[in-house]
Amino acid sequence: MLPTEDLFVYVYVLVDDSIAAGEVTIPARPGPVPACSDAELLTIALIRHLLGRRSEAGFLHEIGRDWAELFPHLPHQSEANRRIRWLWAAFEQLRAALAAALPVDDCTQVDTTALPVKHPSRVRGPDGWVGPNELHAGFGRDAAHGEWFYGFRLAVQTDLGSRLVRAWSIVPAAVNERDVATDLLETGPPPRDLLVDKGFDGRPFAAAQAARGTAVLTPPTKAQRARMPAWLRAVIACWRNRVEVTFGELTDRMELARHGAHTFWGLLTRTAATIAAHTLLRVCLADLDVA
Repeated sequence: MLPTEDLFVYVYVLVDDSIAAGEVTIPARPGPVPACSDAELLTIALIRHLLGRRSEAGFLHEIGRDWAELFPHLPHQSEANRRIRWLWAAFEQLRAALAAALPVDDCTQVDTTALPVKHPSRVRGPDGWVGPNELHAGFGRDAAHGEWFYGFRLAVQTDLGSRLVRAWSIVPAAVNERDVATDLLETGPPPRDLLVDKGFDGRPFAAAQAARGTAVLTPPTKAQRARMPAWLRAVIACWRNRVEVTFGELTDRMELARHGAHTFWGLLTRTAATIAAHTLLRVCLADLDVA
């Protein structure tokens, strides 16, 4: 990764150029023009996630201490938080613009991961974790860690090769994953192959995808694995783990699992910013491979 100061400059130029080109549109709002521009705030949020800084207030303090010359009009944390939430859609527009630079893979993956908002033992009746379209926090089972959680799920569709996130959504904690996959896949052209885990297995789902020209590939059963050569089992495990690596980068390295949001809209903003930062990282790495 670039030195931090160069990274700030690189991301700021990318964001500012995207706004100037109309790829990212900023909604108009009343009041005077703020001294710290929207492009600067978007840059700060993206780099915070690229560097894996958990605390927004702590990162703003770090910028004021070490890179004040780059951001001479840094706002207070409460103002920065409010304005970044206002700009949540800009992160998604930037992600889409960056992803469009790379060709879509013929093979895609869809999966979900837990997105907790509070410890299950602290849930006491209805709370304020409510989103649009009657979406609200609930209890779900995190199979990867073998535990229950309270919150939502993050669903993603990623390319198998580049691991680039092509579509994503925040969905209920207890949800039919096949319905989630259907919704995500409707946002773009049908892939040739869809690699999913056993939670997505089902004849109606496979038939519906086959009608769109997509073959659904699920992990082999225990009996099938016993008849496979070791090299083939290793290849299948490697392919299946690619989406888990992406989740690890988003939730652990970029700190989305410890998002610290207090409302659904704060969670939505942090998720959009984290996925935009991850997309920026994947696109840059793909460019380096080509070079």
